[in-house]
Amino acid sequence: MQVYRGLDIGTDKPSAEVQRRVRHHLVDVVGLDDAFDAARFVELARRAEADIRGRHRVPIFCGGTGLYFKAFLEGLGATPPSHPRLRAELETTPLPELLAELQQADPATYTKIDRRNARRVIRAVEILRLTGQPVSVLRPDNPAGSAACLAGRSPGLFALSRAPADLRARIDGRVDAMFAAGLVAETRRLLAQGLERNRTAMQAIGYRQVIEHLRGQRTLDETVALVKQKTRQFAKRQMTWFRHQLPVQWVSLTEPAAPSTVADQLAACWRGAAL
Repeated sequence: MQVYRGLDIGTDKPSAEVQRRVRHHLVDVVGLDDAFDAARFVELARRAEADIRGRHRVPIFCGGTGLYFKAFLEGLGATPPSHPRLRAELETTPLPELLAELQQADPATYTKIDRRNARRVIRAVEILRLTGQPVSVLRPDNPAGSAACLAGRSPGLFALSRAPADLRARIDGRVDAMFAAGLVAETRRLLAQGLERNRTAMQAIGYRQVIEHLRGQRTLDETVALVKQKTRQFAKRQMTWFRHQLPVQWVSLTEPAAPSTVADQLAACWRGAAL
């Protein structure tokens, strides 16, 4: 979500000061009127990687969007590009109907997909209708391929984990800080710039809930509590996804752990994986 210009507070985008200290890539690369998907991410990420390695530096891929990581490491497979007319039709189809179609035609994908994520369900059904083949056939799971591809690019892929109470406290603190920094005002401004028309950007946790608040569906306090709940649920899904989809090495972080301590811990793991 940090690829979108303007989605700053709600995505916890690195500040201008941080970006002056450490160069970031793929931040603020598209506007709200632009489409962005995994294919575009892979294209830009490969360019950035080539540029970094060309300067004899080590690229660090950091984030939580597992699907994009997997696309970069394994490739996009033979899935077709989106079809605008079919996509528009699917977006107006009730989610239960799409899930029923997916369950019947591609049970393997149905059992693994986040069935509450309408965007991914729509894409899976879109591929079914365009190709006549299930996603699980066109893009089968391939852990060995992941490891091989990963080994060719980097000596390690690490996922950070925290104790549940620590994670909950950090999520709650982060959400409180976002609202204190002006998330409501940012969302109001983005609405005027066409945020609702960008279905991908609207998936970012926080913005949709604030829009509902601005329309009187719930109080601000209720909205803050809901964003915290949605974020905790998302974090849980992220950890489950990484455990089953990529060959990650889990690194447990404990409080209090300064950023420099975490960096040293990851560097030690990275050097160990490189041996």
